[in-house]
Amino acid sequence: MTRTLDAETHGTDRHDPAPLPRTSDDARLDHVFTFQELARLDEALTMSSRETGLRFTLYVGDLGPQTRTRAEELHGSSGGHLAESVLIAVSPGQRVVEVVTGAGAARRIPDRACALAVLSMTGSFAAGDLVGGIVNGLRQMSDQAGHPHELRHPY
Repeated sequence: MTRTLDAETHGTDRHDPAPLPRTSDDARLDHVFTFQELARLDEALTMSSRETGLRFTLYVGDLGPQTRTRAEELHGSSGGHLAESVLIAVSPGQRVVEVVTGAGAARRIPDRACALAVLSMTGSFAAGDLVGGIVNGLRQMSDQAGHPHELRHPY
């Protein structure tokens, strides 16, 4: 499920870390996550980015009718080095998770690893643990990507 774009896609239907995007639904999102949950998500994004050298970002909210297209747009508008970035887009109301990786990130986190992380996330989501699912998915992807120095010194 890879398209020739600046970003390679991982169809998962049904860094300097960036904070959760602020949308017109801010008031609703502020009531969905507690301060502790937001801190946990921020820490997971920070650690994943630091450990891998990739830029992990997270979007939680409605993705509209074309979820894949919207996730790719969000990835493209996240700024920075898109080739080394990973976007996890979660739309709880639509029951959709989309993962978009840049070309460099896709070499380190293949489709299969993304699909396994999404499977783990959706299992947690089904059990009512949105934050835990996202954190575990980030851990799985960052474990798969490894440390950047491992790529430079393969011995």
